[in-house]
Amino acid sequence: MTPEWLPALAADLTARVDAHAGDLVALSHDIHDRPELGFAEHHASRLLVDALAAAGFTTTTGVAELPTAFRAERVFGSGGPTIAVFCEFDALPEIGHACGHNIIATAGLGAALAVAERLADNGGNGRLVVLGSPAEEGGGGKVLMADAGMLSDVDIAVMVHPAGFDAVSRTNLGRVSLEAVFTGRASHAAAAPEHGLNALDAATLLLVAIGLLRQQLRTDSRLHANIVEGGDAINVIPERSRVTLFIRSPDLDYLRGRLYEGLRDCVRGAAIATGTEFELTEVAPAYDPVRTNPILAELATHAFAALGRPIDPVSGTSGNAGSTDMGNVSQLVPAMHPYVCVTPGLAIHTRDFAAAARAADGDRAVRDGASLLAITVAALFDHPELVEQAKAS
Repeated sequence: MTPEWLPALAADLTARVDAHAGDLVALSHDIHDRPELGFAEHHASRLLVDALAAAGFTTTTGVAELPTAFRAERVFGSGGPTIAVFCEFDALPEIGHACGHNIIATAGLGAALAVAERLADNGGNGRLVVLGSPAEEGGGGKVLMADAGMLSDVDIAVMVHPAGFDAVSRTNLGRVSLEAVFTGRASHAAAAPEHGLNALDAATLLLVAIGLLRQQLRTDSRLHANIVEGGDAINVIPERSRVTLFIRSPDLDYLRGRLYEGLRDCVRGAAIATGTEFELTEVAPAYDPVRTNPILAELATHAFAALGRPIDPVSGTSGNAGSTDMGNVSQLVPAMHPYVCVTPGLAIHTRDFAAAARAADGDRAVRDGASLLAITVAALFDHPELVEQAKAS
């Protein structure tokens, strides 16, 4: 049942977000037009920091020894909870903002501006924090920020992600990022191929072995590979190859057990078959599955309904998504990672999604994503008992 106080709260926060909508959409387009890869999002980070500073937030850049990471905060009254809103802003190689992080960044900003205005007007208590987290697409910015203590004083953390559907939660997968390097021996490919040990052959065999291994894996788990280095000259036997790999599963024991061990055996077998040496290393922070907090999920469900986006209980909580470092956050503090629809059925990490993230559908997701977060966060400040319930659950 919707709390009696929620409709008025939602109307207030939505109106506050709408007052900033023009600036938020312009900033979303600006970030989209200048896509930056993880740990190099200098333009996007500066835009967000400047906007928060202009709104009275105290800002600190370069936190956790990450040049594009930041923390901004405003304190209201005395006591009260500390609630953090995460902003992501990195793009994908080649296809830009095909995951809609321009929407994530500006929706988070819009929520912070609206909630701060409400707290200032109504005399609320608490600390509102905005955390700019770089390199979600593989670099694990949130993991590094958490390791540096950025969550040590946070009671609840939230963000919103664009998608082809509305949902309060999905089954995000744990992920380990690996790299296999094969080392062989160079030789002339025509005059003396018998003296070479072909590292590219090892990489090729690895991909074949992975394809066969997939037949025996759990259907909820994933394994991806990409050859990123495989020789420089056609007439030289490649002496080095490099393969990047992701393994994913909602079950951490399976991820680190059967899935990792099966992949390791594929790498070892490819090396044995080609007479090459191999190294298999973990090259980035591992991502944990997202632990959805039921109290926050219920609040988000009410907020979705208030925005005219009622959640289907089936589509709203089922099916696999990708992996996110918000999963690591959710293992430390109560967290929320809902999805706001851009274009129904449209898949992320596609050129079509990149286009939609800057079109009218994407602009609507900025406004509704900001309102969704703002309603939820304001409810937590207005009703601190919900914060305690979320922490207890």
